[in-house]
Amino acid sequence: MTTEPAPHRRLKFFGPADLGKYFQAGRATEVLSRFDASVTTYTASDVLELYNSRLFVENGYFPASSSEEQRAAFKALVPGLHEVESKFFGSLTDETLSCRIAGVSHEYHADLLELLSRHKVYSRCSAATVLAVLDSLNVSTGTMLSCGSLVRVYDEEIRTRLVSNVANAEHLIRLYLSGDDRSQLYLPQSLKSSDKRALLDAYIDSEEAHPNLLELISVARVNAAAGIDEKMKLKAKRKHERWTKEFFESNGGGMVIGCDVTVTKGQDEPVKASRDGLVTKYSYSREWFDENLDYPTILNNFLYVFEFADRHMLLTLPSYQAEVGAIERTMGTSGKDAYPAGFAFRLKEQSSFLQVSMYERLLRHNDVELESVIVWFFADYLRDSFGVANLRFAPSSRTATYLEKSRHLFAEMESIVMQFSLYVENGEFDPELLAMMSAQVKYRDVPSCLVGKYVYVGESPNIHNVMRLLFSDQSGLGYINDSLRADNGARLLIEHDVYYDDFHDYQKDQVDYLIAHGVVENAGGHIRIASADQFVVLRDLYELEAASYYHHRKGAREAIDEMVTKGWLVRAESLLSKPEAGYFNYCLNHQDFSDGLNLRNRYLHGAILDVADEEEHYRTYITALKLLVSLVIKMNDDLWLRESEELANGTEATPSEQDC
Repeated sequence: MTTEPAPHRRLKFFGPADLGKYFQAGRATEVLSRFDASVTTYTASDVLELYNSRLFVENGYFPASSSEEQRAAFKALVPGLHEVESKFFGSLTDETLSCRIAGVSHEYHADLLELLSRHKVYSRCSAATVLAVLDSLNVSTGTMLSCGSLVRVYDEEIRTRLVSNVANAEHLIRLYLSGDDRSQLYLPQSLKSSDKRALLDAYIDSEEAHPNLLELISVARVNAAAGIDEKMKLKAKRKHERWTKEFFESNGGGMVIGCDVTVTKGQDEPVKASRDGLVTKYSYSREWFDENLDYPTILNNFLYVFEFADRHMLLTLPSYQAEVGAIERTMGTSGKDAYPAGFAFRLKEQSSFLQVSMYERLLRHNDVELESVIVWFFADYLRDSFGVANLRFAPSSRTATYLEKSRHLFAEMESIVMQFSLYVENGEFDPELLAMMSAQVKYRDVPSCLVGKYVYVGESPNIHNVMRLLFSDQSGLGYINDSLRADNGARLLIEHDVYYDDFHDYQKDQVDYLIAHGVVENAGGHIRIASADQFVVLRDLYELEAASYYHHRKGAREAIDEMVTKGWLVRAESLLSKPEAGYFNYCLNHQDFSDGLNLRNRYLHGAILDVADEEEHYRTYITALKLLVSLVIKMNDDLWLRESEELANGTEATPSEQDC
């Protein structure tokens, strides 16, 4: 190794999750092959590159072609690497610091701060010297805040630096409000809540305020420690709204993105879906709706025409991480407690609103109230189909305003959830017991009739690695060449005949990992999915973040049981899956998310004035109907699954479609 800065980009280890580690493992061994522990003229950049090379060795990343002897030889270099590093950083003083660490590039700034900390440089060098040198290297304030010991030792100096520049408010927003937790930030203890409030307040007033960050403040939870209160949230909200209005007025036009719903006469199919650019269009048959006004078909239309649930009766309405694209994940700015809403979720919200609004109006045109259908479901259908008696839903008055209807439906929604809960817990529903209850409904805790109804991914790192390698668009297994490519590793194996030797060397370690864990198999060199039943379960878990155990056939249940035994999966029982419960909480309250619609609390707590926009009340009413229909779907599924299991009497139950 030379003691001059390398003409190419230095080696950098970004961590075990970095896909580039397989590409760079060869470069790490090249750097190590030139290492000489006796050299005393290494520069700071040299030592930092050796440090990164050591990380590859310590984490077990070598070129796939390297032998065990070669790997052992590289491991034997680790003590010498530690010694060179210790001598270099241990010799730094106020007098030598500036010249010894000159020229360290941006990619090594975080490593530099870490090694300065590890070798006690902050404790023996003055803040004035260290901070001046770091400034000369253009080390950012954000990078400095990621080093806890630097912030702790130079507490007052870092506080002064923070409050002196309004742009530093972005670090507070990143720490307290942003969902980006890729690196930890530390603040000096001397930074008071009043300092934070003043900095954030000045940021909102400044020309530097970014609209995305203003939105984060506006939807944040009140946080005294961060200096955020209701007044600040409102101030940020109003400025963000002004910016949005001015932006669209000045730019005009723009892309048309959204959903279009129409009712068409003479259409044979109940529904036709199409795309026009970024607009999804749904055309519904007027004849189908007019000729099918019986209550069971009306409810089934939400399943099979509007597709509110999938084949296993998991709601499609929530936001699922699998729907968020790579660009959204990279470029988006989301709050720490914000609902994970991406483009796909917003489109679903728009389409489901238009579907319910259209259908509710069309039913009224045919003298059918959707609320009356829900009354029938609880009063008659549950009794006649499942022997569940006494559950009651009271419709709102036809002459009531949408404000009054909305308030009424939110109260009734909680009532039917409590009625169902009491039925599950006691085997029957006692109206007098309901009258004695006063606690607010927690949708995550609504019970199910079935033990272990849902399956979730557990804490084992193995299952998380398997899911990422199979399904993530960032796994690195989706592309071999222009002929062998797909959206992810799983689709590559399903859509193509792929052989082990087709994979590049840096991919083979990942393929070996999947083989070792029984997810794929090497059949005479052909790499394929090992178990269709296991794969279907894993795919459901990736797409909808839950699997419905009793909807799966015997083989899939056995695969689930095996993965539960390995610690990959866990089972739990509730009426709603975790994502479904999160969606209800997003719509109704602030239990989980700071940016929730909070409709239940706003309407039942009197935070909505009678003089508010009637269109807003109408939208709330349609949302309440959508949630009520979703609860009907889930309760029907729960009771139907229980009956199916009882009828199976210990044999395999293979539910397919279910109707109300």
